[in-house]
Amino acid sequence: MIFRIDLRGRNLTARELVQALPRAELDVDAASARVAPILADVRERGAAALRDLAEQFDHVRPEHVRVPQSALDAALAALDPGVRTALDETIARVRTVHAAQRPADFSVDLAPGAQVRQRWIPVRRVGLYVPGGLAVYPSSVVMNVVAAQEAGVGSLAVASPPQLSGGGLPDATVMATCALLGIDEVYAVGGAQAVAMFAYGAAGSEPQDGAQLCEPVDIVTGPGNVYVAAAKRLVRGVVGIDAEAGPTEIAILADAGADPAHVAADLISQAEHDPLAAAVLVTPSAELADAVDVELAQRAAATKHSERIGVSLAGSQSAVVLVDDLDAGLAVVNAYGAEHLEIQTADAAAVAERVTSAGAIFVGPYSPVSLGDYMAGSNHVLPTGGCAHFASGLGVHSFVRPVQVIEYDAEALRTLADRIVALADAEDLPAHGEAVRARF
Repeated sequence: MIFRIDLRGRNLTARELVQALPRAELDVDAASARVAPILADVRERGAAALRDLAEQFDHVRPEHVRVPQSALDAALAALDPGVRTALDETIARVRTVHAAQRPADFSVDLAPGAQVRQRWIPVRRVGLYVPGGLAVYPSSVVMNVVAAQEAGVGSLAVASPPQLSGGGLPDATVMATCALLGIDEVYAVGGAQAVAMFAYGAAGSEPQDGAQLCEPVDIVTGPGNVYVAAAKRLVRGVVGIDAEAGPTEIAILADAGADPAHVAADLISQAEHDPLAAAVLVTPSAELADAVDVELAQRAAATKHSERIGVSLAGSQSAVVLVDDLDAGLAVVNAYGAEHLEIQTADAAAVAERVTSAGAIFVGPYSPVSLGDYMAGSNHVLPTGGCAHFASGLGVHSFVRPVQVIEYDAEALRTLADRIVALADAEDLPAHGEAVRARF
């Protein structure tokens, strides 16, 4: 079901190690060619294009591109009490963690009358995308919205694909979650067209839309398929984006003491998302690898989405990687840079401290990725495809930017005037120096 990569006894360079590891192939460039006309269409025709594209891709033509408040209220009223209790707990935990992420302003006095301050200012408006293809994700509503709210963003809009079963509205639980979080600007728009709507805005095409259906945003965030990733790439620069998210990934670093049932269950939990999802086990124990193979075969066959899971586990993006020891295993997981990394080893907390590349790290046998997906309090919108080497998951920091405020009085500037002039002359920018001299 899942193939093996045996790195035991091999001394690989960092480059060779990266090349030896499995990774889902995501051809964003090819998808961009298909997405570019969609972006242009939405930019030109606004809501009329959004309705046509929904009919083409989602097989339903929404009457209301912007979801009426009555539909949001009805979805919340009909929400299963057990699901509402779970969402309330998720929201509370995610809000607590993200409130602690708020960066602090600071002020530095460099000399009498010479001060530089730094303020963290939230962006004006954000567009939050929530997928709705193979599965629907009310948990992604929580992760996107709460982070933006805790950052202090004043204007939030959510888009999620229209559902044929819902008469052209987004998934009912997604709508209910928006209502639960106080979000009243929700659009029945999916895929690349949602990214275009957020980036460029969209004029209305029906009386219920008004003249302007959606105003442009400053940042677009949220996971999606390859076409969403391609759309984000094409609008970057017009707006900010969080990342070009690819298929989900789990890597597990485990030793001989790990429970093979836990390891297999966790690999399957991520394979359930998508046939392109990556599931990687890194271990120095061939015995554990054999036991996990047995568990995977049994558990994958018995679970609901067994066909999708089977494709994922058998794909070239998934593997069991055998290594000489835990040090070699750490080198592998750091080279891989997984979206989700579980540490199921002896002294797991100490091992986790040695990890340098991962979107999120789950420590010990009772911190599965599923916990982070829903209720740990952390954010589950995380970097994929090795982007964890340089990027982080979604958080308050995604929606704020630092602005430096410089305030000098006359005497503080006077003490630096000759030095500023010297540097300006050295760069052959004499007017810079003259701008200082003019004050004295």
